[in-house]
Amino acid sequence: MAVSRDERAAPQGVTRPARPLGRKRDHSRDAEILQAARDVLAETGYEGMTVDMVAVRAKAGKATVYRRWATKEDLVLAAVACLKDNGPDSGELPDTGTLRGDLLAMIDPHWLGTSERRTRILAGLASMIAQAPELAQAVNSALVEPSAAAYRHLMRRAVDRGEVSADADVDTVAQVIPSMAAYRVMFMNGTVDRPFMENLINRVVLPALGLGPS
Repeated sequence: MAVSRDERAAPQGVTRPARPLGRKRDHSRDAEILQAARDVLAETGYEGMTVDMVAVRAKAGKATVYRRWATKEDLVLAAVACLKDNGPDSGELPDTGTLRGDLLAMIDPHWLGTSERRTRILAGLASMIAQAPELAQAVNSALVEPSAAAYRHLMRRAVDRGEVSADADVDTVAQVIPSMAAYRVMFMNGTVDRPFMENLINRVVLPALGLGPS
């Protein structure tokens, strides 16, 4: 029976460890590449976006990007999903003393970017979903639900301090702002600017919780 070179070189009774299959992936560039993907998505939209553009923006080789994400869809979903990981924890959420103040302070959260940038990213995701409807749930989990969780925390805190009734349906109302924002961009081709958000808070969200706009 043939004997390999490694087996011939090994001392009797000693088994050499198996050689690793390929190099271990280096994750040190992931954050830069995903940030570049969000930048390109916001600037060009999904249809105009290419992996080459992202690689150039991140100063990474195209092969480096493809080793991490096999398709453009995978790259975009990963870029949006990490927004969830960078979202605010309860200690970073605004605490103005009133629910209305807190909601207004959340209009342009730093972890989602400016309203214009958020609108462009949502528009890009809408284009992607139009081409691949099966990705809708992944987008919801990555972008809509983290925002709903933040609003849910603010509303429950308002319940705890007695500002909102304990009977209020906080879980449902917390989904109104992110869901309406996504719907407005993805299906109405509209923008999610500050006047839209203020109107939504004053005329829909607060009344649904039994509060007036002021």
